[in-house]
Amino acid sequence: MTAPAIALSDVTKQFGSHVALDRLSLEISPAETAVILGPSGCGKTTLLRVIAGLEVPDRGQVLLDGVEVAASGRAIVPPHRRQLGFVFQDLALWPHLTVDGNLNFVLRAAKVPRRERLARAQKALRLVRIETLARRYPHELSGGEQQRAALARAIIGEPRILLLDEPLSSLDPELRSVLRSELAHLRRELNVTIVYVTHDREDAAALATRIIEMQAGRILAVREPH
Repeated sequence: MTAPAIALSDVTKQFGSHVALDRLSLEISPAETAVILGPSGCGKTTLLRVIAGLEVPDRGQVLLDGVEVAASGRAIVPPHRRQLGFVFQDLALWPHLTVDGNLNFVLRAAKVPRRERLARAQKALRLVRIETLARRYPHELSGGEQQRAALARAIIGEPRILLLDEPLSSLDPELRSVLRSELAHLRRELNVTIVYVTHDREDAAALATRIIEMQAGRILAVREPH
């Protein structure tokens, strides 16, 4: 039997007196697109950060592909060894690097041989449809182009899991609709496990294979998209 791509068991994460995750248990299957839906402050981003290893659970256990990566109070596998791609809500593109520079930074950190980097970068840019923008800096890009550049950086390491934190929240409705369709296309192309955080029900309906509703650090409901 294939292990879940992601499994959280009884995970609790607290910041001071605020309980961000409250004994949360969840399994996400390989190649599934799980959309985490809920209001601001319900624990969605903390859940992504715990999966990524950017936060350590106070209690509980996190497994990726059946391998324990974190347990109560400790990280067992560091973030850079979890084979994850992460698009942060503020995108976090390095402003002093071009789009190509952002991609190559990831490839160098992953020790990808120089002869492979160009092909990998071109493929990532082609997938998100910004091949002509490789030499531009983030401030020279539109909001939608920045989103695409952040996606390219997230996928260039060929991750097994892609974590997306409100990636379309800052865009106007028309561009949001276009990029929503592009993300659905990208999901089919990559065939990776995706965890997509949003408070937007249209995003959830368009992208999810399963919708997980959160409230106050707990899972309120799990359902199929309509």
